[in-house]
Amino acid sequence: MIEAGRGRPRDPEIDQRVLEVTRRHLAQHGYEAMSVVAIAQEAGTTRQAVYRRWPTKADLATAAIAALSRAEERPHTDDPYADLVRELDAFRQGISRPDGLSMVGTMLNAGTDADLVALYRKRIVAPRRTRLREILERARSADLLDHDADLEVAVAMLTGNWYARALAGGPAPSRWAARTATLVWRALGGADPSDPAR
Repeated sequence: MIEAGRGRPRDPEIDQRVLEVTRRHLAQHGYEAMSVVAIAQEAGTTRQAVYRRWPTKADLATAAIAALSRAEERPHTDDPYADLVRELDAFRQGISRPDGLSMVGTMLNAGTDADLVALYRKRIVAPRRTRLREILERARSADLLDHDADLEVAVAMLTGNWYARALAGGPAPSRWAARTATLVWRALGGADPSDPAR
């Protein structure tokens, strides 16, 4: 890949190193205290090189988080319920990483940089919501869920209950992904997932 149509090819090893260091700095210091200069130094490159790749601090931070996605490793199967559990488990792993929840809190802060919020929604929130909705739409089209099932509310419930639990405190429930998927699946008119005849 060539930067802006000119210059030397980008070094994917440097890209990966910068993103890894960025994630560590986010976890250790949070977004506000994250320093692009310190990241560049630790990654063995320059601030200018980082900004050529990611023009803003918000761009760098959200790119680092989005790079953790393994959505391509979760292709759709003929079992939408199983797909739903896998997607929720991937969400659980992501939100449980160091500083995962605090980044969500940052997004809800009225004083947070608007560009950061927009990029976070575009790169992290929207793709996840799209994947969850697509799974439920496939299930509805296959007559596995009620045709009038409210998928918009369901998508919010699927991840929203994790945030509610975190605010209430205490450890994550065992088998959170499967239990959440089952609750919402049934609420949408789906058959009991534990029933072999479903």
